[in-house]
Order: sequence, then C-alpha cells, then structure tokens
Amino acid sequence: MDLSTNITYVHGIGPKRAEILQKEISVSTVADLLSYYPYRYVDRSRFYYIHEIDETLPYIQLKGRIASFEKMGEGRGRRLIAHFTDGSRFINLVWFQGLKYVENRLKINTPYIVFGKPTRYGNRYNIPHPEVEPYTEANIQKTAGLQPFYNTTEKMKNNFLNSTAIRNIIFTALKNLSLIEETLPNELVEKYHLMSRKDAIFNIHLPQNNELLNKAQHRLKFEELFYTQLSIVRQTKYREQKFKGYVFDIVGETFNSFYKNHLPFELTNAQKRVLREIRSDMKTGKQMNRLLQGDVGSGKTMVALMSALIAIDNGFQVCLMAPTEILATQHFLTISEQLKPMNINVELLTGSTKKSDRNRILSNLQSGELKILIGTHALIEDSVVFSNLGLVIIDEQHRFGVAQRAKLWSKNIQPPHVLVMTATPIPRTLAMTIYGDLDVSVIDELPPGRKPIQTYHLYDNKRESINKFLTKQLEEGRQIYIVFPLIQESEKLDLKNLEDGYEYIKEHFPKYKVSMVHGRMKPTEKEAEMQRFSSGETQILVATTVIEVGVNVPNASVMVIESAERFGLSQLHQLRGRVGRGANQSYCILISSFKITNETQNRLTTMTRTTDGFEIAEADLQFRGPGDIEGTQQSGLPFDLKIANLAKDGKLLQMARNVAIDLLKEDPLLEKEGHLVLKQNLQKLQRSNINWSMIS
Repeated sequence: MDLSTNITYVHGIGPKRAEILQKEISVSTVADLLSYYPYRYVDRSRFYYIHEIDETLPYIQLKGRIASFEKMGEGRGRRLIAHFTDGSRFINLVWFQGLKYVENRLKINTPYIVFGKPTRYGNRYNIPHPEVEPYTEANIQKTAGLQPFYNTTEKMKNNFLNSTAIRNIIFTALKNLSLIEETLPNELVEKYHLMSRKDAIFNIHLPQNNELLNKAQHRLKFEELFYTQLSIVRQTKYREQKFKGYVFDIVGETFNSFYKNHLPFELTNAQKRVLREIRSDMKTGKQMNRLLQGDVGSGKTMVALMSALIAIDNGFQVCLMAPTEILATQHFLTISEQLKPMNINVELLTGSTKKSDRNRILSNLQSGELKILIGTHALIEDSVVFSNLGLVIIDEQHRFGVAQRAKLWSKNIQPPHVLVMTATPIPRTLAMTIYGDLDVSVIDELPPGRKPIQTYHLYDNKRESINKFLTKQLEEGRQIYIVFPLIQESEKLDLKNLEDGYEYIKEHFPKYKVSMVHGRMKPTEKEAEMQRFSSGETQILVATTVIEVGVNVPNASVMVIESAERFGLSQLHQLRGRVGRGANQSYCILISSFKITNETQNRLTTMTRTTDGFEIAEADLQFRGPGDIEGTQQSGLPFDLKIANLAKDGKLLQMARNVAIDLLKEDPLLEKEGHLVLKQNLQKLQRSNINWSMIS
C-alpha cells in the first residue's frame, strides 16, 4: 500500500464507507486519510480505579471485566447496561443505540479496556457509549499515551465511522504503508531541526507523549505554511519578471498645484507615508500591485486621487472601479468637486448612463481627452477602450469576482499600475497569505477632529429607552440607519423580520419619513431609496447589510444593528463605519437577545471596547478563523490549510515566508537537485491554474 492507494482498499473501509468518506470529508486516497488530522488529544497514559472517579475528570480509562448485562426500557427509551468491575467496585456502561451489535461483540468475564466520559446518575457514575477494546498488549500499545480525536459528521457516525473508527483505520493504514516520502529538502529539515515527515505523520496520529506531538505539529504546520508562501513568492517574482511597469518619473504641475492650492485639508502623517510608498513603486519601473488598507473615513480616496494626479502628470489615464452605482457616483461627485478648479476631465460610467453620454465618454476616452473614468462593472466591458491607461484603482476589492478584476489587465498591452483599496482591515497574517503577492500600505490614523463613535450593547428589552434616544437624535436633525441581518438560509424569515421592523419604525416614529432597502429589490429601486436618504428626504433607513459598502451620509449619526449576535466582527465594524462621517458625535447601538453564547458576548464586548479596525480584524480572525473572513476564497489561498491556523501561527508563518524568500533568491527556478522535490510538490498541491498574483 502506498499514499496514492484508494481508501476502498484500506482494511476496515470498503466501497460503501469509502463513498461516505469521499462525500463527507473529501478523503479518497491514503494520502488524504493521513492528512485528516485530529482536532484534539486526550491523555491515556494511565488507568484509573473506579473509586477515583469524580466530576473533575473529563475522560477516564479503566481495565476490568463485564460481570453481567441488563436491558431496560421500551421502544426508543430502550438501553443496554453492562455492569463493569475493576475488582473493587462497579460502574455501569450504557448504550442507547446499536444494542445488538454491542451485545454480540462483548463477552462476560473477558478483560477489557474501557474509555469514556463519566456522568453522574443519582449517587452513581456511568459511562454512556464508551469505547471498549480487548485487554491485549497490542491494544495497550495502541491506546497508550495521547489519544487523538477526529471530527466526524452525523452521516459518518450513523455508518459507524466515529472518531474511534477513524483512528483504527489510520492505525491500520500506517501499519501497512510501504513508504512516506520526505517533502522538504534535507537542508531545510536539518537547518531548522524539523522532524522527518514520516515521524511527523506517525506522531500526529499516534503520539506517545506531548513533546513528540509538539514536534510533529511544528513540522507539519511549517511545511503547510512554507509551501503556501513558496507559491505566493514565486508567483510574485514571475510577475515582476514578466511585466514591466510604466515609469512615472515626474511629480508635475497637476499634482503640485492640487497639493498647494486645492487640498481641502492637511494630510495625516499616515496618508503622506502611503503616498511616498506609492510614488516609490511608480517610479521604479516595476508594475505596482499595492493593497491600501484603511478604516472607513481614514482618507483612502484622497490618497487614490493624488496617485491619479501623478499618473496624469506622466501622460496616462486613470480608472476607478467601485462595486455599486451609488458608491461610484459618490466617488465621481467627490473627485469632480475637488478637481473643479483644475480643469481635469472626469466622467462617470455605469449601467444607467444614457446612450448619448456613453458614446461621448467612450470617444473621449479613446482619444485620450478623458483623464479619469469612474464607474462600476461597466468599465470592464469590451467597448471601453482607453488611449493610455496607466493606473487602475479598485475600491472595496472583495466585492469583485476574480474574472472581473482580471479583465482590467487586458485594457493595455502593458499592464497598468494597480491600487486596490479596502476599508475592511485585514490581519497581518491573513494579508501575508491572501495578498502575499501585493505590497500592503496601511492608513492607521483618522483625520484630526473626528470624534470616535460611541458603541453600546443593549438587550432587546430596552426598546423604550432606545426609542427615546433615537427620537432625541431625530429632533436634533440627525439621520439614522437601522440594519437587520439577512442570511440566505433563512431569507424568507429574515425578510419578514425586516418588513416587520419597517412597520414598527413607521409606527413608533410617525413624524419622520422612512426608507427601506434590501437585496431583493431591483437595483434602480434600491439606488432611489438610498438617494432619498442621502439627500435628507427620508430620516430613517431600514436596511439589510446591502448598505455595508455604501453611500457617505455625513448627517447620519446613529447606526442601530438588530440581532447583532448574527454578525461577524468585521461586518459589525464595517456597518458602524457608515456613521461618524460628520462633525457630530455618532453612536452605534448593538441590540441582541439575552440568549447569547460567551463567545458572542466577547465579540460584542470587543465592539464596545475599541474602534480600531485592525484590533477588530485580529479578534475576528481568532473568533471565526480565516475561512470565514470575507473575500478569502476569491483572493485565493494557493491551497487549503489542514493543520496550520493563521490566527495562532503568525510567527511560524513569518518564518516560513522568510525561508521561502531566501530559498528563491538562491534558486529562483528551483533547479538545484535538492529542490526538485519542492517543484514536484508545488505542482501537486496547486489547487487551480489561475495565477492569482496577476489579478490583484
């Protein structure tokens, strides 16, 4: 048996179980099986006596014999009880399912090893559904030390593929495996004192002690992170070699005139630093691929505009793509207003642009007369032809699909510089992995004079006091967002909640006009309602998360989030960023039910404690894990992580990245004899043939 063997041929599996393992946990080969790592371990290095059992012990291991069996109850309440003794006292082993199977398998007065979780029943303990193994030398050896536990699904359990079964199958596979090849060069294994892959695989599944387990985990995590970083760094180098960037060597009259005469406010130090980083990229001759991160209101758009002016000074055109028509329109109005004194041609192109205007815009674009084009997905249509596109700016990039972003590359023979903006702060470890091929700039300070948003968590029995507060804000001329969750699985229910909420708000605030926005509305209807709120025609906007990336309404000073327990941290932070745009004190009120978990309570407490987007993003990564963070799948981890955790393994990730960079400096094409194994494994691991580094 080798790693490529189909699991059907592993003893204890067979065709039916193989099909279940394939469907439920994507395990098809022995290699897949051995990469199905345990999620926790329980120490089984000692046997307990029955008289030692108490509530503090989560799991116990006993040795002894079954003295007798007893059946009790009828129908669904039927159960099998085995009276088990270690020679001094008795404990009951109880089964509610698979009674016949257990009875046929277990014999009276035969020595057994029993393992399970004790529960108190009256004044006695019992063990429901214990693991029972014959007391043999082989089983003592197999169960000694740390016992692994594997995640299983309901369907797997129904087919007797519980954690114990998975462990036994893996034990069998390891016993019969001919070879586990090394996947890292010897130089790396020796230099960084890594356990061999063979030993790591054995000790991740069958660890004899904590020290060996830690070494196995370290080796396998490093390997996973190293290959991820090797893939990303290699792609980056490829892109840098293949694509030369336009050289923007002039900071000319356009930029300087705007900076000296028309800048509406003094730039923050963070904005100045980021502009220097962008400027440095643009003049080197390499194609810029930079991610600009910054909280809502930190001044990303101003940095983007000033980068655009550098492109114009060098004779190039600029396009800015936003995910919604209303956001594109907002960018257009803001930038047009700021550039008004300078006579720079700025246009807006969206799906609703009139045909006559569209024809004029496209003509001016092709001739080079039009310098800045702002728009939505309409920008990637084939009819949109630039004369000389030098800079592409993408706002809220996670809202665009891969193919949409890639299309912008084809607008020029030589790819333009790319500036990707996001208001969703990304934790450093995640940015290194997902956007490892992008240079990252961070605007980490807000403009002076901005008041931090005050955030409160209230339970839904405080409606009356919340309504009083909202009334006071409305009387002072402020506007209010009220957001309801909308999750696809329960869309109908959620939509009803939204509609009920809308009626409730109209009833309790009769003096004020209310708009409603949700994802099922036609885009034109949605835009119209948003516009009514933006212009001040309506005072309250009841909405789903469609407003998460949306219009800037400086007069909106209160954000109420209903059922806040159903939102992730980053999403709550993004929603909160819709307010606090003006000079007035702004508020965010998180409303939840009393019935929330400790984890949810911690999440909401984090929101009330800090407005720092990066702190929140780190906390979100800890709470939810990387797979749930918005945009991760689109942005493309080169391959799935099975054991490494981006939330916890930041130091190891940094180490793996440094090792990958150093190795590729020395051997960019992985041609050295010892590095061929890396090339081969990269090819095996690569999940798709898309070159993510060329898409930004």
